[in-house]
Amino acid sequence: MKYISTRGSGKILNSAQAIISGIAEDGGLFVPAEIPKVSLDFISQLKGLSYEERAKRVLQCFLTDYTREEIEDCVTRAYGNGKFDSVKVAPLTIFDDVSVLELWHGPTSAFKDMALQLLPQLMRTALKKTGEKSQVLILVATSGDTGKAALEGFKDTEQIKILVFYPEGGVSQIQRLQMLTQQGSNVSVMAVRGNFDDAQSGVKEIFGNKEFNKVLCQENVKLSSANSINWGRLVPQIVYYFSAYADLLDAGRIQPGEKINFTVPTGNFGDILAGFYAKCMGLPVHKLICASNANNVLTDFLRTGIYDRKREFYKTVSPSMDILISSNLERLLYHMTQDTAMVDGWMRALGKTGRYEVGDAIRTKIQEIFWSDWANDATTKQEIKKVYMEKKYVLDTHTSVAWKVAESYQKQTCDQHPMVIISTASPYKFNESVLQALDVKTEGMDVFALLDKLSEYNTSKVPRGLDFLRTAKVQHTGICDKKQMQQEVASFSKK
Repeated sequence: MKYISTRGSGKILNSAQAIISGIAEDGGLFVPAEIPKVSLDFISQLKGLSYEERAKRVLQCFLTDYTREEIEDCVTRAYGNGKFDSVKVAPLTIFDDVSVLELWHGPTSAFKDMALQLLPQLMRTALKKTGEKSQVLILVATSGDTGKAALEGFKDTEQIKILVFYPEGGVSQIQRLQMLTQQGSNVSVMAVRGNFDDAQSGVKEIFGNKEFNKVLCQENVKLSSANSINWGRLVPQIVYYFSAYADLLDAGRIQPGEKINFTVPTGNFGDILAGFYAKCMGLPVHKLICASNANNVLTDFLRTGIYDRKREFYKTVSPSMDILISSNLERLLYHMTQDTAMVDGWMRALGKTGRYEVGDAIRTKIQEIFWSDWANDATTKQEIKKVYMEKKYVLDTHTSVAWKVAESYQKQTCDQHPMVIISTASPYKFNESVLQALDVKTEGMDVFALLDKLSEYNTSKVPRGLDFLRTAKVQHTGICDKKQMQQEVASFSKK
């Protein structure tokens, strides 16, 4: 399997090389030159298998330069050894009308663990396979969950350092504590004055600064990414779409080949894009439903074909979706057009004017697969209470957005295909907002009192990783402006 840039640099890499690089030299994202196809028999054979076994089979389709033994070792290190609090890793909770794919049973209680427990293993193996001797410095911009998951995944990994930037005041209390208390000899965390898009664009500018990268190279340091712009972050996410389908087969809720829908709370477009790859591979997916919060730039794009980030930025109760520049959309545009020059033009327009338009033909093609809607904070909280009253099931704020949008989709389209809602975070990570939605008074309660209070409503216990924060010491206190980020990278690279 070969990988190329969405912007047409001409470089062709294997998967190990693409994972080490993270982002293409021309600023584009690596995509598979062709998407592998699987049969219904392949999918049916996933029934009854563990998540680890399912992962090995799906990953082998894309990581063809990794040996079977290498993939098995990476998967076992990622998902084994009691790292996840569910033996199923990504269990499917089935209700009469919908199913919920719970992706938050990992060490940081968010769906990012599904990829960021595996990416360090893939990268560690790739460094050995390619004979790379340089120190790899992972740069991460996070809207909350990616940062902690990446830090936890890469801590104390030989030959790799990781520096995480997060927007000051733009993450939940729990998310902030998770990052600031992170241990590890090779990790650093830095707050950025601004929002997530400031942090993300700052990281992209550092990657795109050829002179700065040349200096780092002379110092035997190479930059890479753990954001979903890295193919090694995205490919593990394809697995859980297949796993959800296999669980529905196991439960007798669908027949082999029967199409289903997925609703995904989406910010950077990586999670839902993994579903797109699964569909292209042959997984029977009818519609991928994109759920946004008040920062509904994706909803507008999927409806109109116009991407316009020049709009008011909202801080919401679903902060991991507070994003106006959805990087992974670039990959979808490439697959829709197969035209790197066109994609490059759109990305240049986005950088210069903050806007681009794909035209009616491309918009119509995208709408054959995707549907979209959004929910504001008030609606998000109302949905948390509604679902709890009806099912005694506690949603986090992001999953609540997806649940509401799934209901809107079914009501507006009368589509009867089975619905799977992607649940991206434990409600404990957003305990104050969840409790307020349940009409619980939270005034005067610290973050740990909130955890304990929510446990009175939730059937699942407070996750181990969050309980640990009660006694964890703050390790990182740095803060910088966007223009100082490169300086911070240079400084950390020398430590």
